[in-house]
Amino acid sequence: MADYAAEVLPHLARTASVTLIEPPGWAPAGAPAWLAGLERAPHDASAGPALTPLLHLGNNPYHLWIAKRLRAAGGIVVLHDSVLHHLLVEEAAADGDWTRFAAEMALAHGTGGAALAAARTWGFSGRLDPFMFPARSALLRHAEAVIVHNRRAESDVTRACPGLPVRCVPLAVAALPGGDRAAWRARLGVAGDELLLVHLGFLTPAKGLDVIVRGVAALAQLRIGVRLVVVGEGSEAGSFTRGVDALGLRELVRSWGWASAEELGGVIAAADLGLVPRYPTAGETSAAALRFLAAGTPVAVAGYLQFLELPPSAAVRVAPGRAGVADLVRAAVALTGPEARSASRNAARRAWVEGGHEPARAAAALLHAVRELQPTA
Repeated sequence: MADYAAEVLPHLARTASVTLIEPPGWAPAGAPAWLAGLERAPHDASAGPALTPLLHLGNNPYHLWIAKRLRAAGGIVVLHDSVLHHLLVEEAAADGDWTRFAAEMALAHGTGGAALAAARTWGFSGRLDPFMFPARSALLRHAEAVIVHNRRAESDVTRACPGLPVRCVPLAVAALPGGDRAAWRARLGVAGDELLLVHLGFLTPAKGLDVIVRGVAALAQLRIGVRLVVVGEGSEAGSFTRGVDALGLRELVRSWGWASAEELGGVIAAADLGLVPRYPTAGETSAAALRFLAAGTPVAVAGYLQFLELPPSAAVRVAPGRAGVADLVRAAVALTGPEARSASRNAARRAWVEGGHEPARAAAALLHAVRELQPTA
């Protein structure tokens, strides 16, 4: 979401008066170019009657202050994750108000939600709890309207909050400069016609890393030349490395860690196939998938829910969970010929363009939605 803000705000500032409400304790390093033309105010500043509050909300703990602001003053929510259960748990853990958590779970999900909250007080919780009990209405009932970035989220919010105005606009994701593709492939150790697979994003249990590693192992057994680069950090980095070693793949896999914008642009442009087999999902539109498409790199995605909104010519579907290993292998094998790679790259770039994700176009769509929802804005 930080990348999203940096990419969309300059375009909004060209056509609207924008005041950036700064997160608590935030101090930008230097003078980022994307801050040009923006007014800035502290996190506890009032929006004032002349401004339209636009609150970008996800389920990360960094958004706790936004949830607090939403509860206090309302506003139009730009919803990046349609599963908000995680945020309610983080909020209760931060301020100790588990009574509020129980009441809101009951409000959102009836007796089932109440039972889940009671179980948590005794230390019982499951990995899939947030996805089965997303608790959308707990926070969104305080909103004047909601803007989402995929049709599935639009449907989910409409069902959870009847009567709440909802609009769907494209997620802004810029095409990063890719540099010299051949030079980047050489830097990454990719030889000749070898396939380069790339995973991008935080390394968490939901990102399908086990499926990816097993897919690479299967390709190697089939004597398909393949390399895997994993960009990102996270809680699963250690288990991922152990899985790679256990399958004897150390020579084929490179963990990049955190990447600068320049490095990220080079790596994803060098890839033959991006990997986003996320399962389960919090309802987000995958910025990682769109980042691949913007670079002209096709992507393999989990074949369910909002991922199905991406064109299959650019985003091949793989079954959720370990069943997706065979699908991933088939998707990679289909790219072994130069003609197939060229066609898939054209389809990927076309999907990004036609989806309206270029930041200037996405900013215009966002501003149009705000004016529809609040004509005086």
